[in-house]
Amino acid sequence: MGRPVHDLYNRPLRDLRISVTDRCNFRCRYCMPAEIFGPDYPFLPKDKVLSFEEIARTAAIFAELGVTKLRITGGEPLLRKDLPALIQMLKPIPGIKDIALTTNGVLLPKFAAELKEAGIGRVNVSLDSLNDKTFRYMNGNRSSVQAVLDGIEAAAEAGLQVKVNMVVQKGVNDQDILDMAAYFRARRHILRFIEFMDVGNSNGWRLDDVVTKQQILELIHKETPIEPAEPLYKGEVASRFRYTDTGEELGVISSVSDAFCSNCTRARISAEGMLYTCLFAAKGYDLRDKLRSDMTDKEILQYAADIWQGRNDRYSDERRNSTSNSSNPPKVEMSHIGG
Repeated sequence: MGRPVHDLYNRPLRDLRISVTDRCNFRCRYCMPAEIFGPDYPFLPKDKVLSFEEIARTAAIFAELGVTKLRITGGEPLLRKDLPALIQMLKPIPGIKDIALTTNGVLLPKFAAELKEAGIGRVNVSLDSLNDKTFRYMNGNRSSVQAVLDGIEAAAEAGLQVKVNMVVQKGVNDQDILDMAAYFRARRHILRFIEFMDVGNSNGWRLDDVVTKQQILELIHKETPIEPAEPLYKGEVASRFRYTDTGEELGVISSVSDAFCSNCTRARISAEGMLYTCLFAAKGYDLRDKLRSDMTDKEILQYAADIWQGRNDRYSDERRNSTSNSSNPPKVEMSHIGG
């Protein structure tokens, strides 16, 4: 048997985010801009992507190291054929208490009921504006707002908890913050604002394009008073808030202006089976090679434990404390490891 592991800052391993594909049907400017991820972009061939059996084996090993929550990501995970079959393989793993999915939402009308039956409890749906022109600009003209709203409705009707993620970029969609807040408050879906992050090397990130957590909260509070809410658990990604009149929840993910590195409990596995210990990592560790060798589960477990126990990632803290705004090292692309 394995044992719970902690890194060099005594952070436990609790959450595992698994990318099942590097492909997506959107071309969001902050993730997969079309000018880089065009028709000739070399996406991973099928034999380089982890199989469902390899993913399930990996999840079981990480559960022995203390992981209790799994998040299925992409790219767009619903492009992976027969994805509900993977969820059925993950659901019975001892120690796994929660399985969620991050998606752009447009395929949820087709798959929501099947995902719920397979064992998904909640979905995080990305939607950056209710204005169709703005949203199309941000997603590379791949989808209307209504297609995503239809997906959100389908998920809710299937009995899935829905959280909506809005990446806020100054001068692009920050004018839509209040409309988004009012719309999803009325429908009792939790909206989470995400500060524009310097993930990967392709999105042209600048600090000047960030609308900070404090700015977002002040804008909303002026319109409709809000108050802080207690975290649901240690290491929760979003800072939680509630409207004072109704108690409806909203959140902000603030890895730029108010970093939460000290409580980070998340590891990530890319579509090709690389283990990353930080969203902003430049270096990954090859699990696929280990899974396809004659190594035992016990040996792979020890390999993963050694990686986590040597972890000292504090990228967002270090970025915040840096006096220079230049020369970021290359980082893994978000399309490989989700969010």
